[in-house]
Amino acid sequence: MASAPAESAGADARLHLPIHLRWGDLDAFNHVNNTSMLKLLEEARVRAFWKADDTEDAPPTAVIESGIEQGVLTLIARQEIEYLAPVPYQRRPLEVQMWFGKIGGSSVEVCYEVFNDPSYDARVLYARSTAVIVLVDAATGRPVRVSEDMRRVWGPYVGRPIAYAHR
Repeated sequence: MASAPAESAGADARLHLPIHLRWGDLDAFNHVNNTSMLKLLEEARVRAFWKADDTEDAPPTAVIESGIEQGVLTLIARQEIEYLAPVPYQRRPLEVQMWFGKIGGSSVEVCYEVFNDPSYDARVLYARSTAVIVLVDAATGRPVRVSEDMRRVWGPYVGRPIAYAHR
């Protein structure tokens, strides 16, 4: 499935990625399990940042070569999620909106908001999350600098970091 287009790059531009639920994402209470939410965010992150082959559509932010043989890995240093409403099973995809709260030397702060599909009359914000991703050398495990190419394509998607309600 192709990624939804990003908002025009500019102040607080976001990527909009449709992510489908699977029946197995639900728990005994008939809503998306908290651990499944991490997998849904991971899927959005991979689609947003890993390069696609020539037959796939990908957002302009997809500049990371995937695979250990490429020499650079992306590791999660920290992740925080604030759950705002239970996510029921639905056939239409969730919409994961993503942007950067910060681009550092060897790390990026990725921000997410998870909504129901835009085709619904009433929009529901289910969760918001922040992940700190560190780029590391696959051979040594040491941090590597965010490349100029990454800064160039990711820069338009830098916006305000998430301010959590219950800190």
